Amino acid sequence: MFDELDEVLRKLLIRELPIRNNEVDIKFDQPKREWSARISQPTLNLFLYDVRENNTLRQTQPMWEIVKNEDGVKTKRRRPVRMDLHYMVTAWATEPEDEHRLLTSVLLALLRHPHIPEELLPESLQDQPVPIPIMLAQYDELRNPADIWGALDNEVKPAIASVVTIAVNPYELVTLPGAVQSVETRLLPSGGRVEDLLEAQPVEKTVWTVGGIVRSSRERLEDVTLTLVERRLTLPVREDGRFVIEGLKSGDYTLEVVVAGGKQRRYRVAVPSPDYTIVLDEDSDG
Repeated sequence: MFDELDEVLRKLLIRELPIRNNEVDIKFDQPKREWSARISQPTLNLFLYDVRENNTLRQTQPMWEIVKNEDGVKTKRRRPVRMDLHYMVTAWATEPEDEHRLLTSVLLALLRHPHIPEELLPESLQDQPVPIPIMLAQYDELRNPADIWGALDNEVKPAIASVVTIAVNPYELVTLPGAVQSVETRLLPSGGRVEDLLEAQPVEKTVWTVGGIVRSSRERLEDVTLTLVERRLTLPVREDGRFVIEGLKSGDYTLEVVVAGGKQRRYRVAVPSPDYTIVLDEDSDG
């Protein structure tokens, strides 16, 4: 991920400075003395010297969030960690004037973009909770630049402290079961063993509890009346369209739907079935 962010910053600087015909190199190396001695043309160096969690942006919400898809399947996802990537941006050229001019161009280019342009992001960085911010030249960054240059065994140079904050989520998605479609209940004869029940095939006394949903892009679901025709049983329908029918034997049934005094629509359903979804916007079976 960090290398992909490096490439995004490279593209941003090439576009915004602009850099043509490779007249300026963009590097991400440690600016050690040996490295700087090999520079042969004007060079910008973005040295990633520190990576830390941004505690200020740490979520105060629950650690997990539940995302519900259109098909009713729920996905449990842990919230990402916000990480600060600290870059030290320096310019390298033969003359100090050229270095200062190049460093000024970088500063102005990044100030024009408080967030990384979305069109430059690869697919792996597009699922960010907020636009990726770029903070420049803050007082609490690079407090003692001489310490860094001493560790790099190189002479002190002017540098722009830049912090890019990205969301990192190392956690896999966990798919939760959606609404129960059907539950099978088997009746154990008096004196029977549990082991026999577990091995038994469904018998005539098997009953089912099914859960379904009424969907419509045009109708108000709170105005829906749902009836199980064979039992003349009116079924309660929740505001989200979900309903439950208990105590059904295997077989075919008819569900009658009426919306706010409109015409009756009938739908044939089989029990058991993998799905009990009624779409009112489509033609019914009867």
